[in-house]
Amino acid sequence: MQNKGLVICVAVLLTLASIFYLSFSVATSYYDSQAAKIKDPIARQDYKDSVKYLGIYSYQKCLETQIGLGLDLKGGMNVVLEISVPDVVDMLADHKTDAAYVKSLNEAKAEEASGQGDFIPLFVKAYQKNAPGHKLAEVFATQQLKGKVSTQSTDKEVIEALREEVKSAIDNSYNVVRNRIDQYGVVQPNIQKLEGQEGRLMVEMPGIREPERMRRLLQGSANLEFWETYNNQEIAPYLQQLDQRLANASTKADTTKAGSAKIGSASVKKLSLNAAKKAFGKVVDNGKNDAGAELLKKQHPLLSRLQMVPGEALSLVGYCNVRDTAAVNRLIHSHIAKQVLPANLKLLWSAKPADHIQVKNMYELHALKVTTSDGRAPLEGDVITDAKDQFDQYGKPEVSMSMNSEGAHEWAALTKANVGKAIAIVLDGVVYTSPRINGEIDGGQSSITGSFTVADTKDLSNTLKSGRMPAPAKIVQEEVVGPTLGAQSIQQGLISFAIAFVLLMFYIIAMYGFIPGMLANLALLVNLFFTLGILASFQSALTMPGIAGIVLTLGTAVDANVLIYERIKEELRLGKSMKQALHEGYKNAFSAIFDSNLTSLITGIILLVTGTGPIRGFATTLIIGLIISFFTAVFLTRLVFENRVNNDKWRHLTFSTGISRNMFRKSTYSFMKMHKKSFTVWIIAAIICIVSFYVRGLSRGIEFTGGRNYVITLSKPVQVEDIRKVFNNAFVNTDGVNKGKVANTSVIAIGTDGKTIRVSTNWNIDSRANDDDLAETILYNTLKKYNYVTQSSVAKFKNPDIREGGSIIQSSKVGPSIAKNITFNAFVSVGLAIVFIFLYILLRFRNIGFSVGSIVGLVLDTTIVIGIFSLCHGWIGFSLEIDQTFIGAILTVIGYDINDTVVVFDRIRENMAKHKSTLAKYGIQKLFNESINETLSRTINTSVSTLIVLVAIFILGGDSTRSFSFAMIIGIVIGTLSSIFIASPIAYLVMGHKIDNSKEKVDVLSHV
Repeated sequence: MQNKGLVICVAVLLTLASIFYLSFSVATSYYDSQAAKIKDPIARQDYKDSVKYLGIYSYQKCLETQIGLGLDLKGGMNVVLEISVPDVVDMLADHKTDAAYVKSLNEAKAEEASGQGDFIPLFVKAYQKNAPGHKLAEVFATQQLKGKVSTQSTDKEVIEALREEVKSAIDNSYNVVRNRIDQYGVVQPNIQKLEGQEGRLMVEMPGIREPERMRRLLQGSANLEFWETYNNQEIAPYLQQLDQRLANASTKADTTKAGSAKIGSASVKKLSLNAAKKAFGKVVDNGKNDAGAELLKKQHPLLSRLQMVPGEALSLVGYCNVRDTAAVNRLIHSHIAKQVLPANLKLLWSAKPADHIQVKNMYELHALKVTTSDGRAPLEGDVITDAKDQFDQYGKPEVSMSMNSEGAHEWAALTKANVGKAIAIVLDGVVYTSPRINGEIDGGQSSITGSFTVADTKDLSNTLKSGRMPAPAKIVQEEVVGPTLGAQSIQQGLISFAIAFVLLMFYIIAMYGFIPGMLANLALLVNLFFTLGILASFQSALTMPGIAGIVLTLGTAVDANVLIYERIKEELRLGKSMKQALHEGYKNAFSAIFDSNLTSLITGIILLVTGTGPIRGFATTLIIGLIISFFTAVFLTRLVFENRVNNDKWRHLTFSTGISRNMFRKSTYSFMKMHKKSFTVWIIAAIICIVSFYVRGLSRGIEFTGGRNYVITLSKPVQVEDIRKVFNNAFVNTDGVNKGKVANTSVIAIGTDGKTIRVSTNWNIDSRANDDDLAETILYNTLKKYNYVTQSSVAKFKNPDIREGGSIIQSSKVGPSIAKNITFNAFVSVGLAIVFIFLYILLRFRNIGFSVGSIVGLVLDTTIVIGIFSLCHGWIGFSLEIDQTFIGAILTVIGYDINDTVVVFDRIRENMAKHKSTLAKYGIQKLFNESINETLSRTINTSVSTLIVLVAIFILGGDSTRSFSFAMIIGIVIGTLSSIFIASPIAYLVMGHKIDNSKEKVDVLSHV
């Protein structure tokens, strides 16, 4: 073996690096165990702050460097945050009101939301259509783009400036999000910009247990404003007038309807405003749509929903129940409202429900006064230099803010001009507090008070200190995993890993004997050690799909050893010495191992580039494992064998046992003669699958349709059909294009205990509002009504730690634009895998027949795997949804299927070269049949070793990997058969050969 020194050097360096990086995990575990013995929390933290690993690395550095656990193992939150590029562009245009601009902006927003492309090119296209002959510079020669865009700028220059500003806004948003998460105290967060997805950030936060707080923290833009206000008694007459005008408009609309819908007005009694106020309490308390409530809403559309405040209440004009705020918003922003209300009036809701009235869930409506020419607040948050969470003189949590000198001057002038009035402090469009100003406030000090918890004020101060987001941000994809579910996943992952590893060890010993088997097993352990060491050096988080990737690479490592051992066994049967057999065995197996690993690497790299979250974790471990397994199987084991043989040891090894000695040794199957029958069987199977696509379809997950998933534990076992009936009409869309329609909702059972379900719905998924909390409230109320959960509050129901009585233990959300993006990436990734494999096989085997045979086999295999999912979904006890994990499985199946095909094709190529001069006499059909028979033992053993791993993952790995392993099992079985019965015969036929040996042509040699 050449380059022994280089191999030893690489092995030593990998060993040292792995020991170093894995030692941080050991050190962290030790420090945690020592800290756990200290009862006092302050002393415990002091201990952690004082330790220094190797005298250099702090406890925090150890935490950051150790192998972290992903969300599915530790619990936590994963979100995709979308920065609103339309808002950035609108800000750069200085909020123009030009009709063509506004129309173009809205059209581009709609097209972007439907996944038709990035916003800027969509907007440019729309503007060129709506304003022909006009330059973009007419819109964007603004103060915000001064020095970058002038009235003389070309459209190309304007587009480049817009892209630069949008990129800058996204970069700033990234920094703001990073600061907020760091100040929150998340350990090992992962924040990255998603390539090819304009304005999107992916944020992974292991260990998060309060997703509601994190949603507010991430989506808050920190747009702080200080507003002058109206007195409520100044605004009351306008609201009463608006109420009357709305009622008149409603009555007029009713009377203009068809005569068949005529209302008997004699039975309708006019309700006075006082009656409306009295009846308001009834509407709030029971919310029933009885005749009185409906009549009240008809006669007083606004004041039946908004309870006016009697007497003087500064800026507070009324209260409204949370369920009616959307309706009131529509009324106070209607075209009638624009005619009645003062032009400089701005009505905003309070941040939280009022806590000083008896009725619950009542939000305050405040009247703000616009006093600037541009409609902006007279003082904004960019003057804030510091924000602290503290307690006021009454011991209540508050946020204290300090301003710079310019802000202090403006604040003093603003408070001096509004003595005796209120100034509203508004953050992200909601009123946090509106205190009375008793005198001029100098020094630049102000505070935000209200019914806050300590956590609220901490998050508020964090948001203000971390800076203002350049544009609104919205969570368009989300996954939340409870810690209990994470602990269960750890247990399942470890069990499946251990069982698979032990079974592999026994299998390799049973097939090739104790010494070769144990050496292969030692290579597996080294493979695992190096893989974990490299993962630790990358500071990667270990996920359940990542564990699956590691286990699968162990199967790949066994495949490589199988290929080598079978070739050595063949050489020994030819009478060669052990030394010669080792040399020839490793040499002849190299090309098959190299080609099969490289084709798997192609699919792994595509997964890494196009996948997100867990799929990227799987791809990372798969790529690392493939490279390491190639190194350990091809080079390290050979070093050991040659060393022992050179020292007169292991010279009598046979690389076989009583079980495997004669396995497929003298097989003489005529596979080429079966091609018509095998083609018929495969075509029938493919037709059945294609028909199933059209008849039954596929169960598409929310990643491809958009929607919400909730995994819920119930308080008692139930039949899933009963739960489905409960949710028939539970979710009715209140916003978006499907407003008023019942949302699609499905329920499936998870596991076998009858107490765990998954509810999927597309409710309000195209709404721009943040409806996550409301969706969870609907879930709670629906299940509580039928005693399927017994938690006393929504908060407890949403807490995954409190499983007794029922709770949400995992949730996820995918917006429609994300779903379209995932769907597109799925098609692209599968297409790229097929194209690259076709080109690689063509390059390596220099014959298009091999490429066509392999690709036809892959397409048929993929069709059948997807078809089985179509045929079986809904009929077996686990989910067979088409999601990103399934696409990952398909790509992995493609990689593994081509492995088997490459092994067969490699022997065909070798035998064609061997019989080059006598091929016409030897016979092409005979050559193909003998090549397949010679590799039959390797084909079966490599497939069985991988299936052992997959079956262990399928049975023991838990629900998160069951669908993946099921697809892989089907794919490996189908792929093994197709490499023999489809790929090889097609390659033979495409090369121009007939099955009849008498008509074979010698010109095939020119392709070898």
